[in-house]
Amino acid sequence: MSIENRTIFEEEHNVFRDSFRRFCDEEVAPYTEDWIDDGIVSREAWLKAGENGFLAPFVDEEYGGLGLRDFRYSLIMIEELAMVGESGFAVGLHNDVIAPYLDTYANEEQKKRWLPKVCTGEAILAIAMTEPDAGSDLQAIKTRIEDKGDHYLLNGSKVYISNGILADLVIVAAKSDEGINLIVVERGMAGFTRGRNLKKMGLKSQDTAELFFDNVKVPKENLLGELGQGFIYLMQKLAQERLVTAAGAMGACHFAFEETMDFIKERKAFGKPIGKFQNTRFKMAEMHTEIMIGQTFLDSLVVKLNAGDLSADDAAAAKWWCTDLQNRVVDQCVQFHGGAGYMWEYPIARAYVDARITPIFAGTNEIMKEIIGRGLGL
Repeated sequence: MSIENRTIFEEEHNVFRDSFRRFCDEEVAPYTEDWIDDGIVSREAWLKAGENGFLAPFVDEEYGGLGLRDFRYSLIMIEELAMVGESGFAVGLHNDVIAPYLDTYANEEQKKRWLPKVCTGEAILAIAMTEPDAGSDLQAIKTRIEDKGDHYLLNGSKVYISNGILADLVIVAAKSDEGINLIVVERGMAGFTRGRNLKKMGLKSQDTAELFFDNVKVPKENLLGELGQGFIYLMQKLAQERLVTAAGAMGACHFAFEETMDFIKERKAFGKPIGKFQNTRFKMAEMHTEIMIGQTFLDSLVVKLNAGDLSADDAAAAKWWCTDLQNRVVDQCVQFHGGAGYMWEYPIARAYVDARITPIFAGTNEIMKEIIGRGLGL
């Protein structure tokens, strides 16, 4: 199964893939090394993505989008970024995890204020849930808002926030007496500061930061949706976030497999390519089969998402199984590369360290299995 020739796609998707692939070849791949060294993707890349209509294309045209409410376009972008080995340009996070909160829960005034810049790349998005003492247990967050009449006063801190340095709009999960809320903090608000760009094992070009809120005055007009409904909003969007994670995992599987296929055809041992050894053939056959299984499952869920039928249980199953597969695939692929697989200059080494976070973020795989188990009535 090649990554592009799948029955889930129609001709317009193939045309879109060709366009986004050219964008990746011209505007992403040549700069990946620089972004890794800098620990951050350039703003110019985001603006160019916006110019080409690749940011939040599902947004209605009246707010600056293309009105493409079809997740297959997002799937293509996630896959093509994976196939050039770029893990830090968080287009999927911006487009498919965070922007949908604005599209669904923002009122008319908020949409007109925020969405056009989200689509052009002038406003890069982040969502801030995780705290030093609250990860999967979202109810344990301590960040709070207080009603001060014409504004809210926001205090607290967040950690491990993707796009934390670049973000212009941050959707912050914060408690009040009514429950958990989602409130939008904008770049430049007094009392809103960012910590250092955290040094991570992988995803080197993805800026990840601590965020601090010290008596930040946030206009009441920046509350997203209804007061006290934030937890429900987060639960409603987590299924799509987990599908995004699964899609990235499958893209990474294809990338690692293709890199390894090229290597084992060229690398020789005992007078012949290592791909000719039975163990290599068997392992590659196993990986090929599992990648086909995972991709077929994922594609079926994309169809369900487009139809509005994606369940939390199915999304959890895809998230844990695909990310688990990703880690097994990259591990085996590094092994086939031998010592070269341990060298940073080889893309497979980067794929290996990039993969390790995927069973952790968007809800740990242990939590995914809890969700599935409860869905089974256990």
